[in-house]
Amino acid sequence: GLLDAARHAARALAAAPAPAAAFAAGVATALGSNLTNNLPAGLIAGTAVSGVAGHTALKAATAIGIDVGPNLSVTGSLATVLWLVALRRERVAVDAVAFLRTGAVVMPPALVLAIAALFATVR
Repeated sequence: GLLDAARHAARALAAAPAPAAAFAAGVATALGSNLTNNLPAGLIAGTAVSGVAGHTALKAATAIGIDVGPNLSVTGSLATVLWLVALRRERVAVDAVAFLRTGAVVMPPALVLAIAALFATVR
């Protein structure tokens, strides 16, 4: 049912003005990638927006959310988990709360700026 809900949301966003749709898609996929990890979130979101004709900004913002979003929490990306394992092996401790605090400061502005840059290049 999740894929059907994502397809329905993508169709609803496609009917909205491009800036609002892109921002909503980027934020939703960024948050979703932290809840489920960016690989399954990307597969679901990518499949959902692939059925939307045109709307380049919506598709691009979805990709941005999947790429930038996982920088919020350690569960967002397998690559992050692997880096943390490598750091621990080198006796560098980074706990999940510290990562989340830093991610909460860094990820939202990066997401907003990336989506804004999208509109500077895509019409």
